[in-house]
Amino acid sequence: MKVLVADSIAEEGIDILRSHAEVDIKLGLKPDELISTIGDYEALVVRSQTQVSAKVIKAGKKLQVIARAGAGIDNIDVEEATRQGIVVVNAPTGNTVAAAEHTIALMLSLARHIPQANVVLKSGVWRRGDFTGTEVRGKTLGIIGLGNVGSEVARRALGLEMKLIAYDPFISVDYARNLQVELVSLERLFQESDFITLHLPLTASTKGLIGAKELAFVKPTVRIINCARGGLIDEQVLAKAVKEKRVAGAAIDVFSTEPTTESILFEYDNIIVTPHLGASTTEAQAMVAKDAANQIIDTLNGLPARYSVNAPFISAETQLVLAPFMKVASTVGKLVSQLAEGQMNAIQIKYDGEISNYDTNALKAAVLGGLLEEISDERVNLVNASIVANQRGLTVVEQKEITCENYTSLITVQVTTSTVVTTVAGTVIHSQSHIVRVNNYWIDIVPTGAYFLFSDHRDCPGLIGAVGKITGDTDINISSMHLSRLKHRGQALMILALDEPLPEAQQQQILSLPDVYSAKLVKL
Repeated sequence: MKVLVADSIAEEGIDILRSHAEVDIKLGLKPDELISTIGDYEALVVRSQTQVSAKVIKAGKKLQVIARAGAGIDNIDVEEATRQGIVVVNAPTGNTVAAAEHTIALMLSLARHIPQANVVLKSGVWRRGDFTGTEVRGKTLGIIGLGNVGSEVARRALGLEMKLIAYDPFISVDYARNLQVELVSLERLFQESDFITLHLPLTASTKGLIGAKELAFVKPTVRIINCARGGLIDEQVLAKAVKEKRVAGAAIDVFSTEPTTESILFEYDNIIVTPHLGASTTEAQAMVAKDAANQIIDTLNGLPARYSVNAPFISAETQLVLAPFMKVASTVGKLVSQLAEGQMNAIQIKYDGEISNYDTNALKAAVLGGLLEEISDERVNLVNASIVANQRGLTVVEQKEITCENYTSLITVQVTTSTVVTTVAGTVIHSQSHIVRVNNYWIDIVPTGAYFLFSDHRDCPGLIGAVGKITGDTDINISSMHLSRLKHRGQALMILALDEPLPEAQQQQILSLPDVYSAKLVKL
């Protein structure tokens, strides 16, 4: 077996590869050079510099595995690799401790004005009065995102005798309790925290998570740390809040545009900046290199890789039956995650009908992938679905029933949280995904990429018109409507497909209507 290392990785990883395969190190290959070279290799190792495009993958006739020695996969065409039957792996946990330690280092630097004092003293001035700091002991640390890095930050902050609160709807209460962390609402976290640290992926729902609205809740003594992703914080808003002394300080390791040597955040002494150093330790680089190398060896030996980011091969027979249901499973997961309220504890997935006769692990992975899509850096797949769920303290139970009363096959997902049980079911009709059940209501909607407003209400005359007036006054078109009720003049569900998202103010108007119990906007 031959392995091509196209980006620089730690020697520890190279040594592991050389003990099992012939290794060539060719750094800085241009795209055409990589395309002309890759055909001789069974494995390719990259970091962030080399772009593994569809052309590269198609040229890799012998390729069995592509490894990214790091957390991301944005420079690899995963879809093309999957089509070519090539396993893609990464190393998402190798830099966890490094990122957590950098977070703690920035927090302490903020608290004690260490960078500023260093600059002043080296300029030849002995000045102590301007650098009186604050202790972190006894202070409240608000952690937004209690995944791998957030959890490690929590463990270290406990040793500093801090009070820990966190916001993460996709973490079970028991998991947080074991970390001695109290789960709270995002608003309460902003109100009570002395320090706030972010540990989330950058997605459509997390972009600009901290903006003017959120900073209106914080104490003027709060200090904010971001070692996660640029774009989670509105940089202009944060700089203005620091300037106006509504925020005491910030420490930023990541930026909305990278690399960068210009930012409004550079203009203020009480904002500490570092050039994306969260993973920059000798140990972290060695760890991700070893993780990548070990997964290459496992894959070449026919074993499953721990952090595979694409689904392995599925037999033609199984693929024929299950392929149409992969999208259904993912959509059901997305919908139930958006409808559920409270801290998630358990997930039940039930397969009824024909699909119950097959290995449904791929469907389970699709459900969990859709459910966790907006809050996890990890791409959930057949290999790591159970690992990702277990890491978050989520219990996943599967059930199968060979008969199905109303459909040939049906996938039902039931999520239990600290406050409620939410159920969503879907199926395939004429090769198209359909959502056919929400809680106790049997419905039929086609998730076409639109926005949907789900509203629980009492079945009564005039309500539909009142809701239609609110959307109409906002110049938002209703493309379709579905109504389902449990009984005449009893509890009912209204689902509106909207061409555009309904603003929060209009959602509140709908909620204020008599006999309306809920109004939730989702994107499918």
